[in-house]
Amino acid sequence: MEILFLDDYLVAVNKPAGLLVHRSAVDRRETASALQSTRNRIGRRVYPVHRLDRPTSGVLLFALSPEMATLLGTAFAGRTVAKRYVAVVRGMVPEGGTIDYPLIEEPDRMTDRLARSGKVAQEAVTAYRRLAVAELPLPSVRHATSRYSLVEALPLTGRKHQIRRHFKHLRHPIIGDTTHGDGSHNHRFREEYDCSRLLLHALDLTIPHPVTGQRLTVTAPLDEEFTMLLVRMGWQDVVPTAR
Repeated sequence: MEILFLDDYLVAVNKPAGLLVHRSAVDRRETASALQSTRNRIGRRVYPVHRLDRPTSGVLLFALSPEMATLLGTAFAGRTVAKRYVAVVRGMVPEGGTIDYPLIEEPDRMTDRLARSGKVAQEAVTAYRRLAVAELPLPSVRHATSRYSLVEALPLTGRKHQIRRHFKHLRHPIIGDTTHGDGSHNHRFREEYDCSRLLLHALDLTIPHPVTGQRLTVTAPLDEEFTMLLVRMGWQDVVPTAR
């Protein structure tokens, strides 16, 4: 797991798709986690300050002390952190827009079984823009071909599974999403492109450094599987560069 940034206060890594952020009841048999791997790499305790879904890859930030974790947690809660993702979705999305669609929290069956039910929907906002479109010779129910879009997504709030649920709400689910996606299109990507991962990547994260106050941007390159898929779809030159 690549170390993207390290100083005396925080560390950022490029989390692979499929790796838990920390050990969880989601999979009690899984012993590997980004937290433990980072701790082993740098020889220090690390403290999580935000989350990435297990199937999502990209920038993951840890604090190196409880005090820094508190400061960074405040930054995330206060919306002074900017996050940018790239995703491949079904269909041709509009050129850009804002998805303002409140979300009701979806508790995990294992980890949130004691959570209070009946919560009201919370504000959830995601800005996005379309980067590219491809039409592939993959037949669908109504058409001989299928269209897909490469999108840049900027979540302005931090709800659980927000980007995945918002694109489902637009009827443009993210490819590889086994919870909120389209099973038939996921199957086609597995069969035609040998791609079974969720095509969602946390490309970069920008935050005021908790000690210096300077703007810090950390960028995570796409992994080989995601990169090769973009090449096959003719999108290798359209992924946004670092800010």
